[in-house]
Amino acid sequence: MFSYIKGNLEGKNIDNIIVDVGGIGFKIYMSANSINRIGETGNAVKVYTYMRVMEDDISLYGFCTSEELKMFEQLIGVSGVGAKLALSILSNITPSSFALAIISADTNTLKSLPGIGAKSAQRMILELKDKMKTQDAIATESAPIYNDIVKNDKMRDAIEALQVLGYARKDIDLAVANIDASNMSVEDIIKQGLKYLGM
Repeated sequence: MFSYIKGNLEGKNIDNIIVDVGGIGFKIYMSANSINRIGETGNAVKVYTYMRVMEDDISLYGFCTSEELKMFEQLIGVSGVGAKLALSILSNITPSSFALAIISADTNTLKSLPGIGAKSAQRMILELKDKMKTQDAIATESAPIYNDIVKNDKMRDAIEALQVLGYARKDIDLAVANIDASNMSVEDIIKQGLKYLGM
């Protein structure tokens, strides 16, 4: 319902902020990282939002960047991961590091996150990689022209990581088409791709 909310930051709490928009205070739950980065009380802010509607609750979740929002949406799509756990994960890992952990099946990194055990880490990897395979199949049929972009392992890994974050393959291909990846790490390629995708 809400894509983002712009207003004045009226308050910061342990797990939420209050944003005043035209005299209405919106309580928005956020990760600790986002709360720390959002700015000082009284400043104008823009918060990307996700609205969760349950039988007995309507809540707004907020993010400083669209990448965090996409990662949150991917996380709550994994069975056993609710909104609170997703925010806790976002408080402890960046979207690019999380995506790298998924594509490299790095269960140790995932297990180091609060609330994630060995089984949860494996399930997360399996479910998010399955989504990527579906997206790849669609992209191959609809945009075979872009398949020559994947010229090396680093670029392929970066593309897969961006898919983990929920971006469509055709958008990713356009974003990375002009990146010179020769002297860049996979994480640097991901960050550069995110800049283009966030435009």
